[in-house]
Amino acid sequence: MQVWKDPNCGCCKDWVSYLQRDGFQVQVFETGNTAMRQRLGMPQKFASCHTALIGGYVIEGHVNAPEIRRLLAEKPQALGLSVPGMPIGSPGMDGPEYGGRKDPYDVVLVQRNGSSRVYQSYFRT
Repeated sequence: MQVWKDPNCGCCKDWVSYLQRDGFQVQVFETGNTAMRQRLGMPQKFASCHTALIGGYVIEGHVNAPEIRRLLAEKPQALGLSVPGMPIGSPGMDGPEYGGRKDPYDVVLVQRNGSSRVYQSYFRT
């Protein structure tokens, strides 16, 4: 996996560490992610603080490892996955400084035409 992020972003670093602990090999580019997000075609409405590329799919933001593995196994016709924004409780946004808070969020499957659907929901009752 290749990841583009800001060199000063702690939550991006935490997300990369999370993926490495889960067995992903990660190459990090400390150049920011805006230009790469645009180059890879991820619409701005799905933007987050880091952008990744794996298996031909774009991964935007704090996407959970199980969903990345599911995406790679299912191989849908899609651009990739996104967790828009930076929801507290998502991987990398779950450190002790958040006091155990877990906000509900969705991992969305983004189609090449910019449409999307919920791929997996977290912390919803």
